[in-house]
Amino acid sequence: MGDVNQSVASDFILVGLFSHSGPRQLLFSLVAVMFIMGLLSNTILLFLIRMDSHLHTPMYFLLSQLSLFDVGFPLVTIPNMAADFLQGEGSISFEGCAAQIFFLTMMGVAEGVLLAFMSYDRYIAMCYPLQYPMLMRRQVCMLLVGASWLAGVLNACVQTSITLHFPYCASRIVDHFFCEVPALLKLSCTDTSAYELALSISGVLILVLPLSLFGVSYGHVLGAVLRMHSDEAQHKAITTCSSHITVAGLFYGAAVFMYMVPGAYHSPHKDNVVSLFYSLVTPILNPLIYSLRNREVRMALVKVLNRAGLRLK
Repeated sequence: MGDVNQSVASDFILVGLFSHSGPRQLLFSLVAVMFIMGLLSNTILLFLIRMDSHLHTPMYFLLSQLSLFDVGFPLVTIPNMAADFLQGEGSISFEGCAAQIFFLTMMGVAEGVLLAFMSYDRYIAMCYPLQYPMLMRRQVCMLLVGASWLAGVLNACVQTSITLHFPYCASRIVDHFFCEVPALLKLSCTDTSAYELALSISGVLILVLPLSLFGVSYGHVLGAVLRMHSDEAQHKAITTCSSHITVAGLFYGAAVFMYMVPGAYHSPHKDNVVSLFYSLVTPILNPLIYSLRNREVRMALVKVLNRAGLRLK
């Protein structure tokens, strides 16, 4: 009990992203610009989906949930990192560290499950178009979104409670720019190998199940696309599905490296880069991929801009 109290009483010290780099001011400015761009682009996408009736479909409802996660990921990590850089310190309280672990693990698992459900939506749309309105009615969409959030919350509760149960009586320096489970476990003064093994196994299961659904769904979608006789319909289907495959590939690729690649291949620098990628870069790319490659989103944006122009006149 004394060990646990000792871990609660002290703050952790985050090394920070900028300590591993040369031009710190330039990198900080770049991260700040990317953070603002990500928030704006995802907020605009959420606004368009909310305001344009043509986007009130199951696919865009699920996409709006993805945008919520893409707003949440940077908000959990980047403001704290920026404040530490500007104040010249990197301390974070035990409670703050717990909050970061909880929200990041929750959103990470929820987004992985959601991406798999989005592939299921495309499978139903391509393979069962006549039954699509019934199979993907609003109640089903709400159930899928609720299931993704529930999976995230359950995973976050388990991982956060177990990770913070270990005593941290050795070094308080976390070689990462936010509190992440693998980086924190290295500081424990007790043997965490059994938990790390369980974490790896659960990580594989959490990734393999959505990836399996994703692969099976898009296997059927590919077959349906190849059977299409209309070039225009085929092009539209490929454009829509390739956007989703690109987004899922970015997310699952980073997740596979963090939780399925053996620890011997990890280093603080690599982990920082990959974590920055999925917590900042991917949330910026997702709305750009969907908006630039999706005609409905582009048309909705044009409508909003035209209305704004008319009101200004």
